[in-house]
Amino acid sequence: MNIKILDTTLRDGEQTPGVSLTSLEKLRIARKLDEINVDYIEAGSAITSEGERDSIKEITSQDLNAEILSFARPLTVDIDYCIDCDVDGVNLVVPTSDLHIHDKLNTTSDKLIDLSNNAVDYCKDHGLIVELSAEDASRSDVDFLKSVFFNAIDHGADRVCVCDTVGILTPDTSFELFSKLNDLTVPISVHCHNDFGLAVANTLAALKGGASEIHTTINGIGERAGNTSFEECVVSINRLLPEFSTDIKINEIYNISKLVARATGVYIQPNKAIVGENAFAHESGIHADGIIKNSATYEAMTPELVGRQRKFILGKHMGTHGLNSKLQEWGLNVDEDQLNQICHDVKELADKGKTVTDVDLQVIADNVLQINHEDRIKLDELTIVSGNKVMPTASVKIIFDDEEILNAGVGLGPVDAAINSLKSLDIFKDIDLIEYHVDSITGGTDAFIDVIIKLQKGGKVVSARGTEADIINASVKAYIAGVNRLLRD
Repeated sequence: MNIKILDTTLRDGEQTPGVSLTSLEKLRIARKLDEINVDYIEAGSAITSEGERDSIKEITSQDLNAEILSFARPLTVDIDYCIDCDVDGVNLVVPTSDLHIHDKLNTTSDKLIDLSNNAVDYCKDHGLIVELSAEDASRSDVDFLKSVFFNAIDHGADRVCVCDTVGILTPDTSFELFSKLNDLTVPISVHCHNDFGLAVANTLAALKGGASEIHTTINGIGERAGNTSFEECVVSINRLLPEFSTDIKINEIYNISKLVARATGVYIQPNKAIVGENAFAHESGIHADGIIKNSATYEAMTPELVGRQRKFILGKHMGTHGLNSKLQEWGLNVDEDQLNQICHDVKELADKGKTVTDVDLQVIADNVLQINHEDRIKLDELTIVSGNKVMPTASVKIIFDDEEILNAGVGLGPVDAAINSLKSLDIFKDIDLIEYHVDSITGGTDAFIDVIIKLQKGGKVVSARGTEADIINASVKAYIAGVNRLLRD
């Protein structure tokens, strides 16, 4: 069975505390969702604001292949705003639990059904596709839930949705609930929240129970603990449920995950399935050895399936096989004694509690192999001007291949200004700073600061470190060290 996907990143996902997307950001995400073959895109909630309506109108004007919907309550004013935005359909949300009907709406079950039916009629009279979503369905009486659905279908609803609004289903109860709805005559969708960390499992169980559509958000963002994770569900269907399929371009999953993370500012935890930075990273010597011989030994899927690349991590758990693979990537061929010595030195550094970066490994390998690299870029001078009434400004002088280069930059803070003074130079073109991490090595205001960064150029990613009492100098030195490494490669 082909499973349809309604993605609500732009509506339920944007309800993540602290997230507010611009119209341009919403448009970029919508285009990417359409590009990877998402079936239905909930572009927002038209009743929310004038800016929200402008964003929805911008998306509906793009002639995308996906069906574009807006969230709406069963109220004429909500539906009129949806019509004004020229959406294809509405996600008409109607509460069905006693708690919501009596305590939130202060109405009765019969009046709720009338309200729902009238809203469906109004939508259909205006040419809208209707997906009627039962809010708090997982805490509703099943017979009443079915009554609401049957009434909506009789009045022309095209699809219905069961919402686990507070995430209280389990895989067993999810399967049981959806199995009781198999006599409905329209497609049934599932909308789960992740309050107990079960949203993906409950969604997959709903498919087993008879659902044919899933509601998701990219990276699982959303209110409280978030919604069903798009990437986890899609890949699980692809790899674990052979009786189901989707039309999603799976190799684009990582790209859209990063796009949404950048736009929302919501950090992706390193150990998150599929898209986390550690999802295809291996440090353990036993694991690395197995992966090199046959990736299926410790990977349930290849990283390339979802647009990723495998990584071998430096640390005390590392073995010689993974280390040798890393060295060979750099064109360094070592004998057994040299490999063992490099491995020993890396573990010795890691035992001191240090994060072992690519630059650390390069220095260790160079010492063992007695290789001396001449850095092409050297920091000569760095001056910072900053204050509560002054835009942070940095001027820098570097030596590049024996040529002096002066430049300046501004930023949100002194570190940002210092890095910007370098990034605007042609030498640093196409190099992206993708990770920045700061640790205080010692206590006190005169503490030594350890700055670790990751830089990317094309498909190449390197780490670098700078350690100083001055965080600005440490940051700039780490940045230059990483760029020197990229230039050598």
